[in-house]
Amino acid sequence: MTFSATVLTLYPDMFPGPLGVSLAGRAREEGKWDIDAVQIRDFAQDKHRTVDDTPAGGGAGMVLKVDVLARAVDHARDNGPANRPVIAMTPRGKPLTQARVRELAQGPGVIVLCGRFEGFDERIFAGREVEEVSVGDIILSGGEPAALMLLDACIRLLPGVMGAALSGEEESFESGLLEYPHYTRPPEWEGRLIPEVLRSGDHGKIAAWRKQQAEDDTRSRRPDLWERHGGVPGQSASGARREKKDTGR
Repeated sequence: MTFSATVLTLYPDMFPGPLGVSLAGRAREEGKWDIDAVQIRDFAQDKHRTVDDTPAGGGAGMVLKVDVLARAVDHARDNGPANRPVIAMTPRGKPLTQARVRELAQGPGVIVLCGRFEGFDERIFAGREVEEVSVGDIILSGGEPAALMLLDACIRLLPGVMGAALSGEEESFESGLLEYPHYTRPPEWEGRLIPEVLRSGDHGKIAAWRKQQAEDDTRSRRPDLWERHGGVPGQSASGARREKKDTGR
């Protein structure tokens, strides 16, 4: 099954952008996924192709019109696989998680609605069952960069896209933890050594060390993730960090 992405945007030339190169680009050429970037202005019905208007109640900026947005969403639903969720990229949305990305990647695809100006007329969310999603507590010039992030996260999980499935399984957030640190040659750089355990050849000890590092990094860098993982705030699950002297971190 091909993963089908439709992006509703005022700037369709931004797509596929970086998704047209590397693993994602090759997967698209192989038919593992496809993308259709649709111009929202095409669904305006006045001669000026107006897509926005002043906020009701006054205020700065402009708001994307609900009737134009609804026609664009209806078009996307009528011209693609059934049951694709419609997702609006907005800082008001629920934070995007790896669990939600996995759900999307296992489905038929996604319709992504990209905002501009002051955002969307609120009525579009209930009127067309649009899911609001945020990629972080930041302000972007529009929803397009966030849409690229969402699609990239989904595409890399499609069957046959990544060369090594185990690599994907061990990355940050897949287990609810941050990923353990990585090293490669040279073994010594500016007096900083690769931890001795990684040079030992003992795969059991290496696995235990990596688990320890992932737990400790999550506890110290992302206490919110650590607590959701079941850890006690401020306390490591398996003791103080080992090999710290060797890591140079």
